Amino acid sequence: MRVLVTGANGFIGKNLTVRLREQGVDVVPISRQSPLGLLKSELAQVEFIFHLAGVNRPKDAAEFSETNWKFTDQICQLCREQSQKPTLIYASSAQATNDSPYGKSKRQGELALEALHRETGIPVFVYRLPGVFGKWSRPNYNSVVATFCKNISEGKPIEVHDPNASVELVYIDDVIDSFINILKAREEGFQFRQVEPRFSITVGALAEKIESFKDLETSLQVDRVGSGLDRALFATFLSFLRPEQFSYPLPIHTDARGSFSEIVKTKDSGQVSFFTAHPGITRGGHYHHTKNEKFVVVQGEAQFRFRHITTGETSELNVSGKKPQVVRTIPGWAHDITNIGSSELIVILWANENFERARPDTIPFGVEDGTKNKSHVDSGHTSGAY
Repeated sequence: MRVLVTGANGFIGKNLTVRLREQGVDVVPISRQSPLGLLKSELAQVEFIFHLAGVNRPKDAAEFSETNWKFTDQICQLCREQSQKPTLIYASSAQATNDSPYGKSKRQGELALEALHRETGIPVFVYRLPGVFGKWSRPNYNSVVATFCKNISEGKPIEVHDPNASVELVYIDDVIDSFINILKAREEGFQFRQVEPRFSITVGALAEKIESFKDLETSLQVDRVGSGLDRALFATFLSFLRPEQFSYPLPIHTDARGSFSEIVKTKDSGQVSFFTAHPGITRGGHYHHTKNEKFVVVQGEAQFRFRHITTGETSELNVSGKKPQVVRTIPGWAHDITNIGSSELIVILWANENFERARPDTIPFGVEDGTKNKSHVDSGHTSGAY
């Protein structure tokens, strides 16, 4: 399949071009520097046109009409001259219903495309997009999200004129998914389409969320970034980081037995840590009432020992980093971990809840003899456990 993309060097155009080429689509990119002759010759050879070219913050207001309306009308005229009738997808704006110069120019573009469809039957799909955000967006141009992400990532101040003002947003990946669905479906007609999901958030709440992403480097606390708006905002924020920001240091607590470091904490799904132990060292020696954990030995040899705190039942398990497996701790069973190898032991640990010093749910207990024992508890570490 061969498609043409106007505005290919823009925010949406770059993302669309990458995704189309991933699927083996032959993309003809058209930018402001492309000669009219190229546009005319390529229109005769494509099945789809993604018309994304447009301006929303020109230096001269006359550019609204030139780019958003007259260039669209020019494309329509060239399509009328072709024997092949490509499907056309147009990136309009949610502002097409207002009387601003920008809104009027986008509405005029829509009317030109509607006339094209009436006269030729060419399928046309119009997207009145709200604020689009995502990787490669331009600060102070595409959306407030891009501006906030850039400034916050660089430690610069942001301006929030009205924290209660609401903004409507769609994520770039969802926009591209919707575009590609039309390409695959090959529908007919003149239709207005809407990208889903759409997100509504106040400017104040948006600023707070993005600020929290920056704070992760010191707090280690990450929000729920696995789905929805938070997932999309977090990915967008990360896309603004420079290579020198791709890493950040972790606090490491070290004593005679080895070291311990927390990696990341979540709001309601616990935390991930790692610890080391020198040969012959035992760590742990406690039980939990509710807290539960998962351990993975990634280097060395370890012996996990367990003792039920009321029945006295015991169990042992030897684990090697050469054959990774998950070892779970169970509420009501005391447990400890001993490095039985000749090299440093490295263990990754997930706990279902963040450690709270006021309520640690970590009670010292000697696994070997079944007595309360404080010898293996990290009294000075943030974890209070290993």
